[in-house]
Amino acid sequence: MAKKSAVEKNNKRKRIVAARGARRAALKAIIADKNVAMEERFQAVLKLAQEPRDSAKIRIRNRCEVSGRPRGYDRKLRMSRIALRDLASMGQVPGVVKSSW
Repeated sequence: MAKKSAVEKNNKRKRIVAARGARRAALKAIIADKNVAMEERFQAVLKLAQEPRDSAKIRIRNRCEVSGRPRGYDRKLRMSRIALRDLASMGQVPGVVKSSW
C-alpha cells in the first residue's frame, strides 16, 4: 500500500487540474496563436506562469486504484501489475483467464 499522503497529494492535483484546466488551455491557445499581438501573448505567458504548478495535467501521476502503487501501472485496467495478478488469480477481473500449458 502506498503512502496515504502521496495518494492524497495526487488526488489534490486531479482536483486542481479539473478546476483550472480550462483556464490553462485558453492561455496556451493564446500563446500558440501567431495572429495575436506579441504583447497580448506575452501577458498570457505571465498569467500562465502565475497559475499553480499543480494545475498542469502533466503533474498527475498514474496510480493503482486498488493499492495506490505508482509503478507497474496498466492504463486500461487502472491498476498495478501486482493488484492485477492478485485479483485475476481470485477471478475478480472479467475476461482474464489464468494461463496453463
